[in-house]
Amino acid sequence: MDKLRAMITGIQGYVPEYRLTNKELEKLVETNDEWIVSRTGIKERRILKGENQGTSVMGAEAVKGLLEKTGTDPLDVDLIICATVTPDMPFPATGNIIADLVGAKNSYSFDIGAACSGFLYALQIGNQFIQSGTHKKVIVVGADKMSSIVNYKDRATCILFGDGAGAVMLEPTTEDLGIVDSILKSDGSGANYLQMKAGGSRRPATQETLDADEHYAYQEGSTVFKFAVTNMADVSAEIMEKNGLTGDDIAWLVPHQANLRIINATANRMGISSEKVMMNIEKYGNTTAATIPLCLWDYESQLKKGDNLILAAFGGGFTWGSIYLKWGYDPK
Repeated sequence: MDKLRAMITGIQGYVPEYRLTNKELEKLVETNDEWIVSRTGIKERRILKGENQGTSVMGAEAVKGLLEKTGTDPLDVDLIICATVTPDMPFPATGNIIADLVGAKNSYSFDIGAACSGFLYALQIGNQFIQSGTHKKVIVVGADKMSSIVNYKDRATCILFGDGAGAVMLEPTTEDLGIVDSILKSDGSGANYLQMKAGGSRRPATQETLDADEHYAYQEGSTVFKFAVTNMADVSAEIMEKNGLTGDDIAWLVPHQANLRIINATANRMGISSEKVMMNIEKYGNTTAATIPLCLWDYESQLKKGDNLILAAFGGGFTWGSIYLKWGYDPK
């Protein structure tokens, strides 16, 4: 084949050292380890501690590791795309800050905000830059410091989220590898069910919004769960059918790590057995845009060149989607 595709040529993750366990959460809200594990699969999550420590800190660590691992000079990077809903600040873009921290002086950068689907959105955008022939080294970062917008008095949400970052290098190939297809969707009518109510231009910060705890992530759990189960499973099945794939053809399902029950429902809908599903939710929780690259990082040693992977996610907005890719390299 002569058509250019974007191929992942390296993956690196970063998670903070501090572990927030279920036992520790029992001291903050009315919950317990058994309840959390049985409903979500989460045992602990990583939390970024310290003053002036934003999402860019984790994103930069992931990118630095990626550059070292792939032997890439930061001056050779053409573009950095950062998927995040917890930017360091409203502007400049967190991608700009990451580029500066890693010395990518010749790249330009921007952010993508699609919540838990953000990494997939950013990956497909990076793919299109590669396919255009104008870019040869594109870094896609998924990073979120969810602890900065979690209300640790709300037991419905505080048990779910953690902090982390993952980054991939995209480079062009004419081999039968890389990103083959994508289906990305959104439905803005879901905004009321999964959102941060204040802090934007519609409801700027006031004493009233602060007192009402409106600067934290809010979700209507049962509604979000139903939408996520249906849409993440359906879009994953759709991309398989579109490309003539069965469960036997798939080496790995790489699902967004939101909830164990959602992951299992997606795998069942696709006809994929549990041993072919990447999962690390028990140790990181939901790191939003970072979950999928962190999974790829954790499982990198088990991936083989040519493996068929289905990436799937669902997030606030609502946003959801799936990407079919062929893995680009054997374990190193």
